[in-house]
Amino acid sequence: MIALFNTVLYQPIFNLLIYFYNVVPGHDIGLAIIALTIIVKLVLLPFSLQSVKSQKALQELQPKIEELKLKYADSKEKLAQETMKLYKEQKVNPLSSCLPLLIQFPFLIAVYQAFRVGLTTDNFSLLYTFVANPGQINHLAFGFLDMAKPNIVLAILSGLAQYVQTQMMTTKKQPMKKDGAKDESMLANMNKSMLYFMPIMTIIIGMQLPAGLTFYWFLTTVLTSVQQFFMFKKDKISGVEIIPPAKAN
Repeated sequence: MIALFNTVLYQPIFNLLIYFYNVVPGHDIGLAIIALTIIVKLVLLPFSLQSVKSQKALQELQPKIEELKLKYADSKEKLAQETMKLYKEQKVNPLSSCLPLLIQFPFLIAVYQAFRVGLTTDNFSLLYTFVANPGQINHLAFGFLDMAKPNIVLAILSGLAQYVQTQMMTTKKQPMKKDGAKDESMLANMNKSMLYFMPIMTIIIGMQLPAGLTFYWFLTTVLTSVQQFFMFKKDKISGVEIIPPAKAN
């Protein structure tokens, strides 16, 4: 399994990184990482699009699900039936957002391995014959940023980018209020926790990783946010609504 992972993912990504380092102006590792990030993002674009669509659809459905929880609070079996019926009517699979993320995870591990080796050692034994051996990598990007060492500024920028992306996925719609309803506040607290938890974790982890990987994560998050912005803007212009507005009582 490890040999397959190295052959299919790690080695190609490692070779791409070195290839871009060889051909970009000034052999700048920062430019090489930008080029690699764009290529990986394009490869994963179909999965990323599906993941964003699925997450947004689930977010839009949440108010209706909360209403069902209030309506069928005394019957878990009926609640399960009506929830599945809602998913079916809206053509939403509650598990559809997980698969694209699982597919992208091995790529992240491969990128981490490529940066760990490419930025911290002089071992280029896994290079393809048509990729020139640079001998060594200059870790300094853009003339001032050491990509081989952790960088707190990049970690904070990655956390801010993660905050923006997470906020874009947070639904603005709320379920109808009813006396004694606790699910609504629980949902709001959960959304708020995720809004701050993910960026904080990104910063903490980013402060311990080589700046090259943190820079990659920052670029990927920014590109995903831009992708989400245009997807949601397109839906707004076209007037597409996954759930019709609830009628006022």
